[in-house]
Amino acid sequence: MTDTARAIAMIRRLVAFDTTSALSNLALIEDVKAYLAGYGIDSRLTFDEAHGKANLYATIGPKDKGGIVLSGHTDVVPVEGQIWATDPFEVVQKDGLLYGRGTSDMKSFIAIALMLVPELVKMDLRTPIHFAFSFDEEVGCFGVKHLIRDIVENFPLPRAVIIGEPTEMKLVTAHKGVQAYRIEVTGVAGHSSLPQNGVNAVFAATDLIQTVKAMQEAAKQRPSAEAFEPPYSSFNIGRIEGGTAGNIIPQNCNFAVEMRIVPEDDGAAMEAELRAAVEALDAELKAQSPKAGATMRLFAAVPPLKPESDGVAEALVRHLTGVNQTGVVAFATEGGLFQEAGISTVMCGPGSIVQAHQPDEFIAVSQVEEGIAFMRKLFAWAEQTA
Repeated sequence: MTDTARAIAMIRRLVAFDTTSALSNLALIEDVKAYLAGYGIDSRLTFDEAHGKANLYATIGPKDKGGIVLSGHTDVVPVEGQIWATDPFEVVQKDGLLYGRGTSDMKSFIAIALMLVPELVKMDLRTPIHFAFSFDEEVGCFGVKHLIRDIVENFPLPRAVIIGEPTEMKLVTAHKGVQAYRIEVTGVAGHSSLPQNGVNAVFAATDLIQTVKAMQEAAKQRPSAEAFEPPYSSFNIGRIEGGTAGNIIPQNCNFAVEMRIVPEDDGAAMEAELRAAVEALDAELKAQSPKAGATMRLFAAVPPLKPESDGVAEALVRHLTGVNQTGVVAFATEGGLFQEAGISTVMCGPGSIVQAHQPDEFIAVSQVEEGIAFMRKLFAWAEQTA
């Protein structure tokens, strides 16, 4: 069987597990753990609070030093509401493409690494290779936070991280961060003919929505990251709920705010500005009625990946690929979290983000083959370099 065929077989194996973020990934993790154990590789699992999901961390090579981490997430986005031509959890190969949920984002990267394990364990590695496979990346990188904490507390700090998100095997050194909030505005219900007897939560919420809009306009006026498209931090209100009937003063209005923050901007300052507006509105509403108010809750935060000066990870990938050009992406990954832990980090993986999250998601077989060649070069480097 060729390398390509073996990689495709492993991709089929992983895609067959429905690891949509709302579900458990334990069946896939236990399968990978057993596969690695068959080659004498121990895996360490870290779990979510309910023990329904797990991260996996495994080391091939010396255990007394930090090496190169191959990081990938095991969860995928839902297929509900999408029209697929094939079963999304059964890989279909056609015209040089592999169709299936997670083929591009990003089970193919994990599959390539696992496919190469039989030859990797036979190598006399001087620099260890670490597998770091996490859960719940798609909903806020929640799983990898447990994994990174465990690495920092219990293992030698790795030298570098390569995140295998779909970049078409191009070197990516920066991405935007994400901060997401839920804002809840509470008013006092009443008959719409007597507005003086109530507090209109929707009216109050529009004040905060205007604040978010003003923050967006201010960000546009200070484009700070020319490499990105758009070259500034962006804001979105993607969902809003409020009111019950046209003749009732709405008692509640809730909406979600998402910030996509370029590395050059201060996410903490942006949060503080929005929180100050919420607190001011809360005081204003409570002055009208003690039952009224406004709250703001952070439910997801992923820091940006920042370009590194003389970064170990970037230098390594440049060396392996022979490419000097770097790029940036607008989507977020666990990269900023590894970077905050003091580990040099870049992105480089097979597939295109354009196909990610789409019905009939696919990866080109040629991309799989490029991924195989890249990892082989990495493993050869790890055998030669202490």
